[in-house]
Amino acid sequence: MNLKVSLIIFFLAVILVSCTSEGPNNVEKRPNILFIMSDDHGYQAISAYNSDLIQTPNIDRIANEGIKFNKAFVTNSLCAPSRAVILTGKFSHLNGVTGNGQIFDGKQQTFPKILQQNGYQTAMIGKWHLKSHPVGFDYWNVLPGQGDYYNPGFIKMGMDTIYKGYVTELITKLSKDWLKNRDTSKPFLLMMHQKAPHRNWLPALKNLELFDDSDFPLPENFYDDYEGREALKKQMLTVRNHMDIRMDFKVPCDTCDTASVNSWAPEEYWRRLDRLLPGERQIWDKNYKKEELEFYTIKDDEAKFDRWKFRRFLEDYLRCIVSVDESVGQVLDFLKENNLEKNTIVIYTSDQGFYLGEHGLFDKRFMYEEAMRTPLLIRFPNEIKGKSQTELLTQNIDIAPTLLDVAGFPVPDDMQGTSLRKIWKKNNVKWRDAVYYHYYEKGFGASPHYGIRTKRYKLIHFYDVIDAWELYDLKTDPHEMHNLYSDPAYEKKIKELKNKLMDLKSRYKDPQNDLIN
Repeated sequence: MNLKVSLIIFFLAVILVSCTSEGPNNVEKRPNILFIMSDDHGYQAISAYNSDLIQTPNIDRIANEGIKFNKAFVTNSLCAPSRAVILTGKFSHLNGVTGNGQIFDGKQQTFPKILQQNGYQTAMIGKWHLKSHPVGFDYWNVLPGQGDYYNPGFIKMGMDTIYKGYVTELITKLSKDWLKNRDTSKPFLLMMHQKAPHRNWLPALKNLELFDDSDFPLPENFYDDYEGREALKKQMLTVRNHMDIRMDFKVPCDTCDTASVNSWAPEEYWRRLDRLLPGERQIWDKNYKKEELEFYTIKDDEAKFDRWKFRRFLEDYLRCIVSVDESVGQVLDFLKENNLEKNTIVIYTSDQGFYLGEHGLFDKRFMYEEAMRTPLLIRFPNEIKGKSQTELLTQNIDIAPTLLDVAGFPVPDDMQGTSLRKIWKKNNVKWRDAVYYHYYEKGFGASPHYGIRTKRYKLIHFYDVIDAWELYDLKTDPHEMHNLYSDPAYEKKIKELKNKLMDLKSRYKDPQNDLIN
């Protein structure tokens, strides 16, 4: 064999090895990652979890073709803290964002940084809400702060810009454009974060008539009297008494008696509507005029007014979700049309859960099930069998380890979550039997609290504003109506749960120093 032939064989062998290696730039071996997160999307408003309120066929596609996590929870039910947890795989006290007021330190370790450093092309598009610019992304285009629904401003790689259109549709278009123009020689991470359905629930103009006058039955505990639950007595998050006549119900209330309705930010309401173009504003005014007229006919009838408030809340909230579902369908279709479906892991989740009238509430914050629990759906055709589901207790600290694991990179020891991959691969799963929760803020009458949730029980300790304990047996009381903490029959169980709670606080290095007694 002559030298020329030998060299040709050698170089062909090198090329073959490089193409079949586990190197970071190998598109075939490294899966693409599409992480879709909405804001305040309660699991009750996804038909894969509950078909009573709305149909979400596109989000359901992820569940039907992947795995549904029925017991997925957050560590701190608030927007910025949850986002920081997802990025870092660490609890709030370690990543530095315990509430919405802190600035996320972009110098710290995050899973997008690790992926970017190992050959992934990374992008962050949509709602960021962490007060600092995104780090670890080759491209980013994010809403400033909460962002606007109509003709919103964005910060594109540090430059302010304004786009014409509806925010959910714009985020979808920007995401698809990035996918079309990405470097196809690299695997990608795209984090597509929707603003919707965050308060104040401004729907796409084309959807303003959806759910008109729908008969949404009040939750069984809508008129909860909060007996035995001091923290709930102090909150200011009820549909009946704390929603805003303009911001939430879209009634201008120019001539009504404002002493009889809640009106906390009239200027902010008009500022948001001023973003509409003249023709758009005409469509808005025409559709919401009927709500204003109806308000004046029922406002003096307490029972009718309560139902009207609840219906108005759900109408606009669900209208926003329709746009989110359409968005999910578009990006899933893009993957399929471009032969990216098989080798792309798709995650759909929310930054936390949301009350849809349960306990009479809207919003999140509390450790009760509707806020602590979040939707989590994952599709990965290469590994996950369709229509799978699990009841194991998972948390948003698990997302970063999962994505690093799937991408084939070691999970840093200081990440506090566990890869969910072992759940769907079912390799002798040894999993946690309890999750830990810690909420810090005092806004809207909420009290800081921490606690533990096992498969059956939930123990909560409120501190600072008040000092109170609550215990729930989720098997006999799934709606968390009866605080059993003072019941002597549960003394042994309480002691057991407190010991486990102390263990979790120690394991997760939570420095909270109040005395558990």
